[in-house]
Amino acid sequence: MSFILNIETATKNCSVSIAKNGETIICREIAEEGYSHAEKLHVFIEEVIADSGISVQDLVAVAVSQGPGSYTGLRIGVSAAKGLCYALNIPLIAVDTLETLASKVSVSEGKIIPMLDARRMEVYSEVFTSDLQRERAIQAEIISEDSFSEYKEVLYFVGDCAEKCKPVLTKENFVFLEEIKYPSAREMSKISYDKYQKSDTVDVAYFEPYYLKDFMMTLPSKK
Repeated sequence: MSFILNIETATKNCSVSIAKNGETIICREIAEEGYSHAEKLHVFIEEVIADSGISVQDLVAVAVSQGPGSYTGLRIGVSAAKGLCYALNIPLIAVDTLETLASKVSVSEGKIIPMLDARRMEVYSEVFTSDLQRERAIQAEIISEDSFSEYKEVLYFVGDCAEKCKPVLTKENFVFLEEIKYPSAREMSKISYDKYQKSDTVDVAYFEPYYLKDFMMTLPSKK
């Protein structure tokens, strides 16, 4: 019996879950404008462990969102995850934030495109098939009316970018699922369990979140 603690703090949503053999049994989360992760995360961890009826010694691994996302949010989540792994001598699992976000979508055809806000018209995005197979790796890009024009099937966009991207991405095959804004530890459960079964873990000492810090693209100035 494998209990895994999942921690998702890459966005405004501070989210923690306990999963048993890949199935979420309890989840605590809150999305606030002020990023309350520092205050809420450890409280949520204590609550999900207590309410699930297990002890921390029952955990076989801790999974954490690896980014991309908020620098501060990722640091808080990774620090907490590392601390637990060190103390319990259990492995650390890194989960792609955009894959977790895409996992909230259930469709039978088309592509799923999770996007997280970077700045101005910039986003972090990835492309998945309807059965959640990764088709295009993470990119940091500036959204324009030509973005994703190479895809002719229906594209389902999710994430916190709808407000700024919807007026630009207007093609008929573009569908915005605006109710799906943030990734959640609830959807991390299957991903982290699959990784645990494959021993797909990261080095607790050296693991760093995926910030995409090198994305500094600017448009050329007009002369």
